[in-house]
Amino acid sequence: MSITNPTPQRALRGHMPQRPTPRAATTGQHHARLAAHLTQRDRWLVRMLHEHKVFTTAQIVELCYPTMRAANHRLLQLFKWRVLDRFQPFVSLGTAPMHYVLDIAGAVALAYEDGIEPKQLGYRHQDAIGIAHSLRLAHTVGTNGFFTALVALSRRPGARGRLTAWWSELRCRRHFGDMVRPDAYGRWREDGRQIEFFLEFDFGTEDLATLASKLSGYEKLATATGITTPVLVWLPTNRRETTARQALADRLAHLDRPALVPLATSAADLTSATGENNPTAARWLPLRAPSSLRPGRLRLAELAQLWTHPAPPNPAPATPAAQNPPDPAHLAAPPPLPPEHTNRFRR
Repeated sequence: MSITNPTPQRALRGHMPQRPTPRAATTGQHHARLAAHLTQRDRWLVRMLHEHKVFTTAQIVELCYPTMRAANHRLLQLFKWRVLDRFQPFVSLGTAPMHYVLDIAGAVALAYEDGIEPKQLGYRHQDAIGIAHSLRLAHTVGTNGFFTALVALSRRPGARGRLTAWWSELRCRRHFGDMVRPDAYGRWREDGRQIEFFLEFDFGTEDLATLASKLSGYEKLATATGITTPVLVWLPTNRRETTARQALADRLAHLDRPALVPLATSAADLTSATGENNPTAARWLPLRAPSSLRPGRLRLAELAQLWTHPAPPNPAPATPAAQNPPDPAHLAAPPPLPPEHTNRFRR
């Protein structure tokens, strides 16, 4: 008896979509073809990935697609054109979702769209895909998920609220990094109320003393700018929230001007009384609240009643152009919601 295997090894491999080489993805010929195919939604997603680094498929659906099927169909095309790249992190159980980052052709198209040379954008593919190995990948994805949930709520028919600003950790670091480094900055408007906030996204791995020590930086920032911006601390469990609140309260009591650091906490495992489980629900517990305020957790928009403050920070600090020429690598923050005129019938 002889044992044979008539099936060639190459036939056992999964099908890999054909993609242009990195060199071919930057040619004029390739971008001439892309010009006829990239929609406004595609271009907006490219800008969002340049700003926020990485999104899962589910987060991209929350951002700008009606269904998972429609998203997968279009994302495959963008992957084939090297507009986006993708990877799946290792997990010990099950299968991780697909994660998307900006690829070479997407970066080149973004640069030309803004009238700068691609090399001025500061993009490097190895850095973009390198986030797959970053120890902060889960933290970045978690922070982005907080905001993609707000985008999804904003896109609902008849939505009461709207996310009007979203800055990445890197953008916050460029503006405030000498004093404080929040994980993100956002602005939410609902029922005539508006609240801007810095987000501290806690994964339960950071020492609580380290988390609490950040309040000094927020006090310093508020003193320097004259702008009092609330700090929202998102924690993984209600149990950790309880212990974190004690550490935060102790630190706040030692500040010279604690009123400059309005603060509220919430936990990912909380569900509001109405059954909602999203960042805008009645889940936020102020650390220091007036005695006249009703007890219990508040909606995100209700926090605006507690803390009044001036307009949001200037996205372009005023300095003489001769001393501080504009850096083309630092593009303006993209609008947090997709373009309204996107063709709804085109996937």
